[in-house]
Amino acid sequence: MAQLGTLEELPLEYRNGLTSQNLVPLWPNLRAALPYNIPARRTKPMVWRYAQIRPELLKAGELTPIEKAERRVLVLANPGLGLENMQATPSIYIGMQLILPRETAPNHKHSPSAVRFVVEGEGGFTVVEGEKMPMEKGDLILTPSGLWHEHGHEGSGPVVWLDALDLPMVYALEASYCIDGEPQKIRNQPDSSQNRYRRAGLVPYASLRAQRPKYPLCRFPWKDTRAALHDLSTVTDSGDIVQLAYVNPETGGECLPILGFSAIMLRPGETIRPVRRSASAVLHVVEGEGQANIDGVELDWGGQDTMAVPTHAKVEITNKSSSKPAFLFQVDDAPMQKKLGFFEEFG
Repeated sequence: MAQLGTLEELPLEYRNGLTSQNLVPLWPNLRAALPYNIPARRTKPMVWRYAQIRPELLKAGELTPIEKAERRVLVLANPGLGLENMQATPSIYIGMQLILPRETAPNHKHSPSAVRFVVEGEGGFTVVEGEKMPMEKGDLILTPSGLWHEHGHEGSGPVVWLDALDLPMVYALEASYCIDGEPQKIRNQPDSSQNRYRRAGLVPYASLRAQRPKYPLCRFPWKDTRAALHDLSTVTDSGDIVQLAYVNPETGGECLPILGFSAIMLRPGETIRPVRRSASAVLHVVEGEGQANIDGVELDWGGQDTMAVPTHAKVEITNKSSSKPAFLFQVDDAPMQKKLGFFEEFG
């Protein structure tokens, strides 16, 4: 490896001259921008514990009415990236959002894409482009870039969901913005996307000759995902990971362009070792408890906890229960990396 020159080796007069012209010599900074073998990473492997988040979120509900919050969210910020930057990983924003009975989170649309993964509560709903979708524990709801969406609560007790957005990427490109709108008119077809695409391998016949919708399915019920994971586990060899990807039912590709979403089942007592990847990820615990080792950092996790996984990390996840399965929801930035041409798996 070449021994690169340092900034201090350059005459001060020369350096000052470069600075006055908004110029920077590359070679003293080359290894910082292009390190050998593995990227320089500031993201810390860590866990946010829902048992600690929940009382703070409920307190926020007492302190700040929805009218003053618009979206009442506590952001899961990775300290390695700076709390003020509101990043769980360099490309993934994660927040915990609370809505209380009879509240409405008003209608708007924005350039970042978002998903909602329901953590607790009953009676919540999301409206996307006039389609009203119930929000039950573990459901995944898409609110893609540029689509109108609003939230409401017709039940009792708090409803909490996890927000996952590609906000850091869109913000870094100076492309992040939002538009407010009037409340949506509900179509007379509640949860219509789910009813059109109820079974894998079956699509409405008319879609074969019509122009395919960009986002045909906006709600993925957890009860169906959980059952599918259980069925998959019966035909998955020991040592192989039981994992299902959430996809666009018309194309088979990722359901959103930048972030990918999947669900993982750990069988009782099972330890999985996912292949090391260039993508970063966030893991949210739907059910169960266990331990993760992420780049040598040991993290205990339980129900509704959330973990950050840096790029290129070595990961090992163990289900502590010898009798019950555990279930995880994963968000990653693999779709973006694949489109940009640098996604890798390292065996």
